[in-house]
Amino acid sequence: MAPPRKQLRLGSKTGGNRRRTRPGFTESIKLASARAKVCANRPANRRHHKWVHASIAGAVPAEESPHIALRMFRWLLAILLIPLAGVTSWTFFNLFSSAALDRSFWASSPFWYFATGALLMVGWFASGLLWNFFLYLYVLGHELTHILFIRLCRGTVSDWGVSVDGGYVTTDKSNILIALAPYFVPLWAALIVGIYACVGIFVDLSPAAMKSLYGLLGFFWTFHLLWTLWMIPRDQPDLRDNGTFLSLMIIYVANLLILICLTCLASPDMSFQGYAREWVVNAMATADATEKLVLRAMR
Repeated sequence: MAPPRKQLRLGSKTGGNRRRTRPGFTESIKLASARAKVCANRPANRRHHKWVHASIAGAVPAEESPHIALRMFRWLLAILLIPLAGVTSWTFFNLFSSAALDRSFWASSPFWYFATGALLMVGWFASGLLWNFFLYLYVLGHELTHILFIRLCRGTVSDWGVSVDGGYVTTDKSNILIALAPYFVPLWAALIVGIYACVGIFVDLSPAAMKSLYGLLGFFWTFHLLWTLWMIPRDQPDLRDNGTFLSLMIIYVANLLILICLTCLASPDMSFQGYAREWVVNAMATADATEKLVLRAMR
């Protein structure tokens, strides 16, 4: 018996889980370009995209709720992630602030090019210029990330589609990793790194090429972060289906770890070994403080 088909969907609220006609890939590109040209010289109509969201149709039927034991397990797991998120955030901000006091941090070329790319994306996002084009690019990356992780989990994809109004992937397999991967995997930034790595196998990359790499990483990682933050509040069934609290904790920790990796690569004042050592020290301090609070409360 063939396994049931599931749809990972990113679309409008009124569309629900119904199947809709999918425009061709070329047609979608032309549609996005046309809309981008219309919006290029005026403020973007962001109100139109208020209900763009992602969901996994079939993972949990709309008329049913997760069993109480499953809901409690998800809450417990999310609560257990809070100390991990707290210690990781504390360690990162401590090391970042310490590195910022050192002039070599601000003078480092990788940091400045990364920061320049990030600021360009922030300005572009705030201005609304080519809003629909970037929305289409985000939706495309979202669905491609779903597809990538479906393949990694040995699932099959029978259909998929992308447009500025949403997208979907029809698959026979879904799990929390497949559902949440687009929220913490910066696909376009990873693709840029892959291209540079492949080119670097055959030729030596010049300093100018490496500087452009840092700038592109800052641009596309910030693109991923801004659009993810814009998308999450818009009623995401992906998050509800796996427990909103747990999903948000996983997304936060995963994105924080990626930011730490990028910062360690861009700054000569921060290293993975130094971060790991500091994290262990802070974790032990947190455990000691928690133990004292518990003992004091039990008296």
